[in-house]
Amino acid sequence: MLPMSRTTSRPNTRAGLSRLLLASLLAAGMASAPACADAPLKIAVTPGPMDLIVQHAADLANAKGEPVQVVVFNDWITPNVAVADGDVDANFYQHKPFLAVANSTRHFGLVAVAPGLIMPMGLFSHKIKNLADIPDGSQVAVANDPINRGRGLELFQKAGLITLKPGVGDFATVADITSNPKNLHFVELEAPQLVRALDDVEVAQVSFTFYLASGGDPHDALITDGAKNPHYAIQFVTRPAEANDPRLKNFIAVFQSPDEKQFILTKYKGFFTPAW
Repeated sequence: MLPMSRTTSRPNTRAGLSRLLLASLLAAGMASAPACADAPLKIAVTPGPMDLIVQHAADLANAKGEPVQVVVFNDWITPNVAVADGDVDANFYQHKPFLAVANSTRHFGLVAVAPGLIMPMGLFSHKIKNLADIPDGSQVAVANDPINRGRGLELFQKAGLITLKPGVGDFATVADITSNPKNLHFVELEAPQLVRALDDVEVAQVSFTFYLASGGDPHDALITDGAKNPHYAIQFVTRPAEANDPRLKNFIAVFQSPDEKQFILTKYKGFFTPAW
């Protein structure tokens, strides 16, 4: 709210009123512009490593006098809604294929402005130590969103457990399975819930970020899709009008700094790969 101003005399002409109105509007504009520029940059993330990685960069930015606030969401839908609605300035949790589907299905119109890191996904189990030991007819779990479901099914194919139709790639569905010699039964769950399903299913696709957040060790993965595939680089995402926001550009520069790279490589022991 702008401070109220008080005049000592009443204007007695329309010209006087116009001058006062113009002065008030100019004062309001001058007062509001710095407030917007000085407002903290708000970045939405998911829990666990993503939160910690972005918070470390935020601490570096804050130390330089560039205020950044990290806002944590527990699902893979709300961070995009928050950006689209203007509740936060940007988010950092998704790769371009995921964003493309989100924009297509929910009409967000958001844009990726810079890559941050590559985060692998793996197949995990609390019941078996080797994929060769998975019993016939086992119940297994993959993500229910289009892109991560495809990524999970490709992991099962990489493990030699199923065969998919050629060329389906990111958009593979259970209906695209052409060979399933162990007669696996696929359950589809929200990606953040997959780690919680490990006690109920034989094998589940789980993102490293959620596995680490649950206290797990990524070395437990039965198979992964690797940490160097730029196709799955996590991006800074914002609204088109804010793509050139100086606050966001400054924060990305801090994130893509040697200090942040060293933090990622040291803390996560090569599980995550900086993507710049």
